[in-house]
Amino acid sequence: MIAEAAGGQIGVFDSGVGGLSVMQAIREQLPDERLLYLADQAHVPYGTKSLAEVRSYAEGITRFLLAKGCKLIVVACNTASAASLHYLRQVFPGVPIVGMEPAVKPAAERTQTGVVGVLATTATFQGELYASLLERFANDVTVLQDTCPGLVSLIEAGNLEGEEPRRVLESALRPMLHQGIDVVVLGCTHYPFITPLIQAIVGPGVKVIDPAPAVARQVKRVLEENGLRHPAENGAVAFGSPMVSYRYFTTGDAFQLQGMLLKLIGERAPVERLRWEGTSLVEG
Repeated sequence: MIAEAAGGQIGVFDSGVGGLSVMQAIREQLPDERLLYLADQAHVPYGTKSLAEVRSYAEGITRFLLAKGCKLIVVACNTASAASLHYLRQVFPGVPIVGMEPAVKPAAERTQTGVVGVLATTATFQGELYASLLERFANDVTVLQDTCPGLVSLIEAGNLEGEEPRRVLESALRPMLHQGIDVVVLGCTHYPFITPLIQAIVGPGVKVIDPAPAVARQVKRVLEENGLRHPAENGAVAFGSPMVSYRYFTTGDAFQLQGMLLKLIGERAPVERLRWEGTSLVEG
């Protein structure tokens, strides 16, 4: 049985660096937990892939993380959650799995104008999860949507505040502002890293909702419900050495991800390289 002991780590994965925003929130909520982060940068962005392709990637990644002894899996990607969350829970019934969903419910609760905007990928908008959220929570509000083409790739390249991301966001947000939005939902885990740019465009009167803190709280609840919380310790939790708590993998360029770790979360850490062999991940 996977994750029988509270000493295992939490596995977090995304198509690229976006899930680091979720990992950061988990670290703040659960500082004594060990985390393993996997960026499937060989396939980034997931938003342009078919749901079947993303489901296959998610299954292969989950198998790898479980083989590493992860006690809980976080699908830190809205597209992968939309494509595969229900499927993964069927394939791995004994494993706690936490996913992402666009924060439509809190947006509908907070709006004063009755108009909210959602920024997400095409695959997220096409998923059954998003349709269900609209049906359950957005009957009384107007929801405006934009896929922000190319924005994930810009963020992957470290372009967080230049003219190109501003142009993409202006194109998405200006029409929404003209229609009266007062809440913007970040429906992709990459987007919290450009929150300052988004806020600068929409102004102080528009609330920007990042779902990462809510996901971290859910991870904490699931760990506690399953008796999997790591006991609190002084200092870092041992992971290979007394001072290492976090481990990073990528299917892309390890050096590039190292640079993004420093740029996005201020962390200097080694990154281990993985490669796909069919539908399986192999180290080295």
